[in-house]
Amino acid sequence: MFVKLKTHNLKLTMYHTPALLHESVNGLNIRPDGVYVDVTFGGGGHSKEILNRLEKKGKLLAFDQDEDTYQNIIHDPRFIFVKSNFRFLKNFLRYHQVDEVDGILADLGVSSHHFDDSERGFSFRLPGDLDMRMNRLAQKTAADVLNEYPVEKLSDIFFFYGELKTARKIASAVSTFRQSKKIDSITDFIEIMKPFTFREKENKTLAQAFQALRIEVNDELKALEEMLAQGLQMLKSGGRFSVISYHSLEDRLVKNFFRTGNFEGQIVKDFFGNVETPFELINRKVIIPTEEEQVSNPRSRSAKLRIAEKI
Repeated sequence: MFVKLKTHNLKLTMYHTPALLHESVNGLNIRPDGVYVDVTFGGGGHSKEILNRLEKKGKLLAFDQDEDTYQNIIHDPRFIFVKSNFRFLKNFLRYHQVDEVDGILADLGVSSHHFDDSERGFSFRLPGDLDMRMNRLAQKTAADVLNEYPVEKLSDIFFFYGELKTARKIASAVSTFRQSKKIDSITDFIEIMKPFTFREKENKTLAQAFQALRIEVNDELKALEEMLAQGLQMLKSGGRFSVISYHSLEDRLVKNFFRTGNFEGQIVKDFFGNVETPFELINRKVIIPTEEEQVSNPRSRSAKLRIAEKI
């Protein structure tokens, strides 16, 4: 469903400071009368910058599934807000009678707002419930995953989504803990993780474990694949993708898709040996924040920007 323009006048910086703002928007090579999509609206920082570069005939559609983002919706006749997961990109563009677009921007990962809100359960630094749902209307929470999944599935989640070598042992510890007490809180999970965290790597290990749960709860990687595939269909020839990722699993999918047109990174060649790909890479070397940006916005440190143009 889409939401009509309503907003509260709150400062965007209270919600989220966008990473690589100018680099990512510059990468779209914006046409003033073009049609663009911000599939991760969040605090609206990237959307505002895109609108600043559009003229009266330009249009911007912005997607977000989190009701907290409603407070940031922008009053502008060129702007349409879509309350939806970006995995339904094609359906909602068609609903709004948009057949093709000039550019798509995605700022993946979790916003500062989510990390700083203890009720959302995204951060191990704050006490609270183990929620981690981007869309709070969804049924499955991180607590549900830990309490209900079989050990084998938990092990796979921690290994593949968290890249934790101790995944099997962590899954076993979860199983043992929940036999005597339901796992409800962040404190419970940190207690389970204690034997697997060492002081010099404690934050990194916990971040990997929380990342694994978050990806599972929100089906993030599959949703990303669906959005990228639909985005390719909806982009005009010469239209651009500008995607910021924050961990290796996301970045690998984006990198493979931009280079080969598939998520496995399998190179396909034509009869003459030329690589067949739907994109031309705009930056062959990944773009990262400047040292100045990393100092002013520490959460940008892991950001990686890739830009590709549809052939």
